[in-house]
Amino acid sequence: MPERVCVECPNRGLAPGEDPGEDLPSFARLTFWQGNCLSTAGIPMAYVITEACTKDELCVEACPVDCIHPKKDEAGFEEAKHLYVEPDDCIDCGACVPVCTANAVYPLDELPAELAHFAAENAAHYGKN
Repeated sequence: MPERVCVECPNRGLAPGEDPGEDLPSFARLTFWQGNCLSTAGIPMAYVITEACTKDELCVEACPVDCIHPKKDEAGFEEAKHLYVEPDDCIDCGACVPVCTANAVYPLDELPAELAHFAAENAAHYGKN
């Protein structure tokens, strides 16, 4: 089992070993940081959604930190080719992966080479590159 929990990831604003305090959600206490949250562009990112996304929002419902957008009731939903993971808010819990019936969500370190451009596209959606 990894020694570092997701809340120690630089993405969450805590240094390794820093006490997150009692307000830490229970899911974060149980979720372990995979160490895969830096994209090739240096953008902190754990998961990438690709063009196979059907925008059914199953991943949105599964996400405990509300980091997948746009949602049906948000501006830009109709125009979006697929949904996007907000790299700064994702805690690398992986809840989005098993619920995706289209197999459109990949951990960054498992993203096939032919889909690598989606990491940059995902980051660009949030103005991160």
